[in-house]
Amino acid sequence: MEALFSLVGKRALVTGGASGIGQALAHALAKAGADVAVTVHSQPAVQTRELVEAAGRKFLDIPCDLAVAANTRSLIGDVTAQFGTIDILINNAGIIRRNDLSEFCDADWDDVLEVNLNAVWQLTQEVANHMGTCGGKIINVASLLSFQGGIRVPSYTASKHAVLGLTKACANELAAKNINVNCIAPGYIATANTEGLRNDPLRNRQILERIPAGRWGKAADLSGAAVFLASAASDYVHGQVIVVDGGWMAR
Repeated sequence: MEALFSLVGKRALVTGGASGIGQALAHALAKAGADVAVTVHSQPAVQTRELVEAAGRKFLDIPCDLAVAANTRSLIGDVTAQFGTIDILINNAGIIRRNDLSEFCDADWDDVLEVNLNAVWQLTQEVANHMGTCGGKIINVASLLSFQGGIRVPSYTASKHAVLGLTKACANELAAKNINVNCIAPGYIATANTEGLRNDPLRNRQILERIPAGRWGKAADLSGAAVFLASAASDYVHGQVIVVDGGWMAR
């Protein structure tokens, strides 16, 4: 059973790996035996490096602005040139913009779609071409807002609905090539993106009242799902979403 979940000998790329969910997923893969590369944008991945190397695995960080299509298209080549074959891709990087619908601007719409959806598509296409028929694992990070509408986040909601559909479409086409495409939908996780919600007494209370587990999630709560989807344990799992939400969607 241990061998079924082992990632020893695998190489993974995690986008947005400097902090938060990306850092936790990179750490989880390293503890399962994978060498890990991460993309960074606005901050260095110093702590992620420490965590991965403490697990005894190789680490690489690649500066990349995923809002620029040319950067995204060249990323897989940049990583493989320095790191070797990519066996696992986790499309984690994402941004969010909040505003009332009447005030939501085109720039905030476009910026979010570029990072949250277009980059996911571009990296999936590039890494699938790289993996060929040798196979691999592609894991997209979706959201509860892949199922719900949310409040004041139209571009984020649109992007995460689309990520779920894209996961299924890619899974259908790539399964025959031994490439598994699945996604994880985190619930309300305590990260920098949700700090404003946690600091708002009313919204914080409303959110906690709906979560059966009675607490905000931790980024590390996603580790098990990620290792499962990255490992041989999920070889016959295609086009699925694992919701890790403390029971939010069941309520």
